[in-house]
Amino acid sequence: MTSNADIPAEERLLQLAAGGDSDALGRLLESHRQRLERIVRVRLDHRVQSRMNASDVIQETCIEAGERLKEYLENPEVPFFVWLRYLAHQRLQQLHRHHLGRQIRDANRERSIEQQDSEDQLGSGIIAAHLVARISSASSILQREELCQRLRELLDRMEPVDREILVLRHFEHLTNAESAQILNLSTTAASNRYIRALERLRAVIGDDGDLRVG
Repeated sequence: MTSNADIPAEERLLQLAAGGDSDALGRLLESHRQRLERIVRVRLDHRVQSRMNASDVIQETCIEAGERLKEYLENPEVPFFVWLRYLAHQRLQQLHRHHLGRQIRDANRERSIEQQDSEDQLGSGIIAAHLVARISSASSILQREELCQRLRELLDRMEPVDREILVLRHFEHLTNAESAQILNLSTTAASNRYIRALERLRAVIGDDGDLRVG
C-alpha cells in the first residue's frame, strides 16, 4: 500500500485540488507562477503590453486551470507544468489575435508561406535581439546591429523546430524533456537538435555570448 509520504508533493496537491481543496490548488499554481511569468514575458508581443501585462495573462491562465483541472486529470498525457504552459500559450494566442489580428494578417500576406512563422513561435528578429542582449563584447550600437543581422540571417536558415528549441531552452528555461514533449520529439532528438542549433549559434557569436540555460 502506498503511503502519502511515497507520493510526490505535486501529485498530492493535484489529488487534493481535484477533490475541491482550493488551498491545494492555490499552492500548486503558485509553485509554477515564476516559470509561467518568464514564458509569458518572452512571448507577449510588445504592442499589447500597454493593454495587458504578463500578470494578467497568468491570472487568466490560473483561473482556466482551476476550471479545467478535472479534465486534465482524466487524461494527463503531459506533466502538469507542460499543460499549464499550453493554457498560457492559448491565452497569448487569443490575446494577440484579438489585438493584432489585422496587423498579423497584413504582415503575413507580404511574406511567402515558407517565411511565415507559426502563430505561437517567435520570429528570428526577436530571438536575435534577445541573444545580442546577452553579448557584452558587442558594445557599440553598430556592432550590435551587425551581429543582430547576422544572427537573424542564421536563424532564418534554421528549421522552425530548431529555432523553437533554442527559445524553449534559453528563454523559457525548459528542460530537454519538457521541450521534447512540447515539440513532440523524443528526448534524444530534442537534445541533438538543440546541440546542433547551439553549435551554429556559437559559430556566429563565438565564446562571448551567454548561451547558458537557466
